[in-house]
Amino acid sequence: MSNKIVAKKSLRAVVTGASSGIGLEFCRRLAEMGHNLVMVSNQESELIRYGAEISQKHGVEVSTYALDLTEENAASKLLYFLSSHNLVADILINNAGIFSFNEVLETPMQKINLFTDLHIKSMTELCWYFGREMRSRGGGYILNMSSMSCWMPMPGIAMYSATKAYIRVFSRALHYELKDSGVSVTVACPGGIATDLFGLPAHLKKLAVRLGVLDTAESFTRKAVKQMFRRRQQYINGWLNRFSIFFIGVMPTSVRMLVKHKLLDKNIRKP
Repeated sequence: MSNKIVAKKSLRAVVTGASSGIGLEFCRRLAEMGHNLVMVSNQESELIRYGAEISQKHGVEVSTYALDLTEENAASKLLYFLSSHNLVADILINNAGIFSFNEVLETPMQKINLFTDLHIKSMTELCWYFGREMRSRGGGYILNMSSMSCWMPMPGIAMYSATKAYIRVFSRALHYELKDSGVSVTVACPGGIATDLFGLPAHLKKLAVRLGVLDTAESFTRKAVKQMFRRRQQYINGWLNRFSIFFIGVMPTSVRMLVKHKLLDKNIRKP
């Protein structure tokens, strides 16, 4: 008899980066659907506040765990937290991430390590631990957050785009490795989302949403969760983003250098 998870019943989701932005919206979308949550972030006070708010509003069970995912053995610490509280994760959403706009050689090594530790090491370890547990039970869902920037070798975002490219390629391969086990792996590659990650002022975010340049976190997470439960390999939001992948690939050097000269150089070279 198959033991595969059916998305219609109440599940438990572990969401990283859950105290703000897209991670928080993932928690709200899943709670709306009646799923219980384990919210993980390094922002403890925000976790407690939003966790209580979501639990009260939607009547779901919410556990919070304050954890810096770049810590040594962070993934195993999270697994221990779950097991010590008799919590079983049916869904893992690897959302925690950082962004900066700077040249690689002008980026402190501490920040370089933060990119690789959070986007690569932590994400890979969580997939390994949770993937093995889900496989042993015969089912589960993993959703990893990449970005449209994974196709963009642009000056200023080398660390962000390179580590997001790793997430996409890793997730696509893991999807095939786990497909026969009943565990699905979906990678989401969103274009711009109107959150605080990129540091845009509120009025510019609103304008970009009206123009269709940015998507809202609410809209994106609703669609991404739907694609996850459909066990899709990859989700890219919006036809414009999907269409633009080709043009990003053939973008001439002159355009990339324009970004460097007009945007990047002004940010890092003070008079």
